[in-house]
Amino acid sequence: MKKTVYHVLIAAAIIVTNSCNNKDSKSNMENNPLLQEWNTPHQTPPFDKIKNEHYLPAFDEGIRQARKGIDQITDNPDTPTFANTVEALENNGELLSKIRDVFFNLQSAESNAEMREIALQVQPKLTELRNDISLNEKLFERVKTVYDTRENINLNTEQKMLLEKTYKNFSRNGANLKDGERDEYRKVTEELGMLTLKFGQNVLAETNDYTLNITDKNDLAGLPENVIAEAAETAKSQNAEGWMFTLHAPSYVPFLKYAENRDLREQMWKAYNRRGANGNAYDNCEIIKQIANLRMKTANLLGYATFADYVLEERMAQNVENVTKLLNQLFDAAKPAADKDVSEVANYAKSKGFTEKLMPWDWSFYSEKLKTEKYSVNDELLRPYFKLENVINGIFKLADTLYGLKFIENKDIPVFHPDVRTYEVNDENGKFMAILYLDFFPREGKRNGAWMTSYRDQKIIDGKEIRPIISVTCNFTKPSAAKPSLLTFGEVETFLHEFGHALHGILAQGSYQSLTGTSVMRDFVELPSQIMENFCVEKKFLDLFAVHYETGELIPQQFIDKIIAARNYNEGYATLRQLSFGMLDMAFHSITAEIIDNIEDIEKHSIEKTQLLPTIDKCVIAASFSHIFSGGYAAGYYSYKWSEVLDADAFSLFKKNGIFNKETATSFRTNILEKGSSEHPTTLYKRFRKQEPSIDALLIRCGFLKK
Repeated sequence: MKKTVYHVLIAAAIIVTNSCNNKDSKSNMENNPLLQEWNTPHQTPPFDKIKNEHYLPAFDEGIRQARKGIDQITDNPDTPTFANTVEALENNGELLSKIRDVFFNLQSAESNAEMREIALQVQPKLTELRNDISLNEKLFERVKTVYDTRENINLNTEQKMLLEKTYKNFSRNGANLKDGERDEYRKVTEELGMLTLKFGQNVLAETNDYTLNITDKNDLAGLPENVIAEAAETAKSQNAEGWMFTLHAPSYVPFLKYAENRDLREQMWKAYNRRGANGNAYDNCEIIKQIANLRMKTANLLGYATFADYVLEERMAQNVENVTKLLNQLFDAAKPAADKDVSEVANYAKSKGFTEKLMPWDWSFYSEKLKTEKYSVNDELLRPYFKLENVINGIFKLADTLYGLKFIENKDIPVFHPDVRTYEVNDENGKFMAILYLDFFPREGKRNGAWMTSYRDQKIIDGKEIRPIISVTCNFTKPSAAKPSLLTFGEVETFLHEFGHALHGILAQGSYQSLTGTSVMRDFVELPSQIMENFCVEKKFLDLFAVHYETGELIPQQFIDKIIAARNYNEGYATLRQLSFGMLDMAFHSITAEIIDNIEDIEKHSIEKTQLLPTIDKCVIAASFSHIFSGGYAAGYYSYKWSEVLDADAFSLFKKNGIFNKETATSFRTNILEKGSSEHPTTLYKRFRKQEPSIDALLIRCGFLKK
């Protein structure tokens, strides 16, 4: 979800550069691939040539050029115009943007200790550059001059939006502050940049540092064969005996679901949920206080009561009251179902001879057993029908059916890891649309989770269209020596979700990269991703690819019926879990006084009503909540639920007209996927749906409301 260098720097205190000494800089300039033209297919990054030693001098040069570009705009003697000021600012810093995208995407997907140290070194210079742009009085005056004459100049819809966003970015990032306030603003944003970076690095370190090494085969009881095989390979790769389990999702999730050894489940659960709260060098608890307090201070300096007020001003939700209303509305609808879910699982566990109190590390274990017994369906029953290669082909077929996209693998494109697969994407007329990287498996240098990002965004410069370079990164079940990668149903949903983000980038059609693709309001950006998850329970879609990897048998209708029947299993519990994250986020970002209390106490108070199982001491969700403390979801985690309202309502139109209906798909493409943020998302959504979104479709889908 990238923007131009200007808009990225103006929008938030993120990362880049520090100078190295002049001798090193000069010696690296000539042969530095980051500073050269990329003579690769479609000018993709030459990952095979980029080394850590190239980053620092490249960042220096990128920042130098970005500053030079700003000077050229401010020193221009001509009267400020949209072209010589706003467009020039939008297109400034192309080199820095290219360097930043490579480095920080790899920071998430293929990091190492040296890169993490480089990030800590370069952070201050990017924050300084960001502030030097947002607080540049001459630059703001030129932008303001154009903005003040906007009614008298002939601009199209997209140009009007760019002008409005550019002006707002200045005013929302300190341009109107007085001298003393500007100094304070600089200081606060510099601290925030370093703290958010450190938070994410701590979570990655805690995740990578923990392993559970099992040497007694009896302790593997209950675990599926493929999970055991993967654990054996992990142990072998670490020169350890037996079986090794980690906190990465393909290892951690099935262990909690299937391991019969309750003590080991407890150990794994606590290790995962205490990341960042262990009182060691990677502890994030004090960092959380500092981040929350500094964000509040930033908002106060800019004239807002809270950081949430500041953020939500530029969101579909608009204000804290609307977010709170949504969260409470969903809570009231889901709570009865959630209570029923927990009671049902607890009674089931008791019926199986479990005499202890149901604890968090028991939940996945017994709820999975009940699900299997109740619906005769579970991950291991379905895995054989979700061979990764088949899933890829099925999702590509879906994109072709809906949008006419063709995916052609190109092994000549350099990759940053041997696991990465690369595709050229063309439309039905043969026009080149994008490059797509797919990166599926966990490794030490990759953070947990799944995400879509870009190495280049779609834009038009001097009449020439630049098409995007998109990447989807996941942490799926790896193939073993005996079996290919067989995905869980949840992993298929995750792939569809991130692929929806990818389509938002691939199909972008605009002039300005800060307005194209996923560069939209945070509570709108999840619509294109979450709507794709709906296809996962549609027989017509599953029939495209879901065949048994050994027999070739199409997934039986009875299995699909079971998937659909089990779709809302424990939906109440799952909804309250998501709501707890949203409430926790709002609690830290709605403060009006500095936090001095214990983080664990604040967390407990803010999500108490959503907690259905006993809370465990020293298990602090916030301490590893990267979305809000090192990602872009601060005061915005509610957006997943906000977007669920949109995606449920939008998909009801696909269901009504047929899930492969070309007219519906074309409307979604032209009104949503292609438009980015060239218009307000409410306008775009209503143009597609022909009505305001209704929460009823989501409540019906979740089983909280009868049709």
